[in-house]
Amino acid sequence: MKRSFAYMASSMVRLSAKCVAALPVAFVSAAFVATVMLSACGGSSKRSEEKEAAMEETVPDTLHAVTLYGPTSYFNYRGEEMGFDYENLRQFADEEGMVLDLKVAPSMQALLKQVSSGEAQLAAYPVPKIEEYSKLVKHCGPKEITWQVLVQPAGKHRISDVTELVGKTIYVEKDSKYHYRIKNLNDELGGGIDIVPISRDTLITEDLIEMVDRGEIPLTIVDSDIAELNKSYFPRLDIGMKVSLEQYSSWAVGNDCDSLAARLDRWEKRRDSSPMQKAIYKKYFEQSKTIPLVEDEKALRGLRLRKGGRLSPYDDIFKRHSSTAGYDWELLAAIGYNESRFDNRIVSWAGARGVMQLMPVTARAVGIDISQIDNPDVNIMGAAKLVKRLDEALSKKVTDKNERLKFVLAAYNSGLGHILDAIALAGKYGLDDTVWQGNVSEAALMKSRPQYYNDPVVKNGYFRGRETVDFVDKVMRTYSAFKSVNHSK
Repeated sequence: MKRSFAYMASSMVRLSAKCVAALPVAFVSAAFVATVMLSACGGSSKRSEEKEAAMEETVPDTLHAVTLYGPTSYFNYRGEEMGFDYENLRQFADEEGMVLDLKVAPSMQALLKQVSSGEAQLAAYPVPKIEEYSKLVKHCGPKEITWQVLVQPAGKHRISDVTELVGKTIYVEKDSKYHYRIKNLNDELGGGIDIVPISRDTLITEDLIEMVDRGEIPLTIVDSDIAELNKSYFPRLDIGMKVSLEQYSSWAVGNDCDSLAARLDRWEKRRDSSPMQKAIYKKYFEQSKTIPLVEDEKALRGLRLRKGGRLSPYDDIFKRHSSTAGYDWELLAAIGYNESRFDNRIVSWAGARGVMQLMPVTARAVGIDISQIDNPDVNIMGAAKLVKRLDEALSKKVTDKNERLKFVLAAYNSGLGHILDAIALAGKYGLDDTVWQGNVSEAALMKSRPQYYNDPVVKNGYFRGRETVDFVDKVMRTYSAFKSVNHSK
C-alpha cells in the first residue's frame, strides 16, 4: 500500500479575521485589514481582482499548527524532530516563508478543538473525513487514503481473499479498531476465524507485526500506513490484502480560514511530484530502517574471538577514547559493533553516520565539526563524549554505575529525554526507577502507547521502545563476549 494523495481546487480565496491576526504589520495596512475582516467569514461584498490577488500574496508570519505524536506523524529520535507529517509541515512553512509554531495535542478531540476554536490555524495530521469532524474543520492540504490490511509472511501460501481467513488464527490488540473489524468480518463470513485478543501495557500493534515476522504468531491486522512503515523494518512480510473499506483523511484548518486552506491545496498539488516529497515519502515508508546485519550470534562467531586478538579495525581508536567515555574500550567497541558492524560507510534512514552512528545534531552537541563526522577517529571520539555526558546526566537518577550503564546505552539509542520519561513513568506506576531490566525497560515499552506517551509526566512523547530495549540487551551481550576474552588486560 502507498499513501494516496488527492487534490482539491479552490475557486475563491478568503482570509478570516482569525488568520489576519497573525499577519505582520508591514504587509497589511489598517484599511486592508478592515476590508479583509468585513469580507472574511461569509461577507457578501464583492472583491476586486486586485484585492483577491493581494490577499493571495499575503501570508501569516507565523503558522500556528498542532499535531499528534505517532510513528508516522511526529516524534523525537535521538534528539531530532521527525515524522512524515512533521517534515511535510516544515516544508510547507519554509516554502511559504512562515515561522512554524508547533504544538502537540493529547488526542484527536483536543486537536480538533484547538483548530475549530482558533487556538491553532492548522491540524498537521490526517483527520478522518467523517461528518462529525467536517462540521468542526475544513479538510485541505495533504490527503491520505488508508485501510486495514492483513499482515502475513510473504510466500506462495499467502492469503489473498478474506474467505480464506476461515479456520485461521489472527492476533489483535484487545478492544482496538482491529479487534472490532475482525469480529465484524467474522460475523459477515458466518464465523470460523479464531480471534486472539491480546491485552498488555507493553505490547502494541508494532510488536504483533514483529511477532508475525519472527513466526511467533501467524497473522495480525493493522492500518495500511502503519503496515507500510513497519515493512521497512520487516521486509519479509506481506501487507497486500485489504480487510476493510478505505478511510479518507487529510490535514485541516478552521472553517473560516479559506486562504490558508487554498494555499495548502495549491502546495499539495506542487509537492506531490516534487523530488523533496518523494524523498520524504521514501525515508519513512520505503527505506529500510534496519542496517543489513547478520544475526548477532552468527556474527559474533564470525569474529573468531580469541585472547589478545583484534575485535575490529578500530581497536586502537576505541582504546584511545575509552578514558573520555569513562568505561572500558570494549564497551565502545560493543556499541560500534551493534550500530554498524564496524562499517564506517553506513548512513541510517534517519541520517546517523559512521561506526558509532552519530546523528548530526548529536555531533554538533559534543563539539564535532559535521564535515568530520565520517572520520572514524572523530566519530568514535564523539561517541565517547556522548557516553560520558549521558553517564553524568543519569548519575543522580541511578547511582550504581554497573546498573547505570544500561540506562546510558538506552539513552545512546533513543535520546536522553525518552529515558528520563521512562524513569518518570516507572516511578509513577510502581516500578523500580533505578533498575533497568523489567522495570524502566517496561516503562520504555509503555511509551509506544498513547495513554502513556500522553501522560503528564512524559515530556518527549512517542518513541519505539522495543528498539531501545533490544539495543541494550544486544550491546550488553556483545560487551560480555568482548570482555570474556580479556582484551582489557
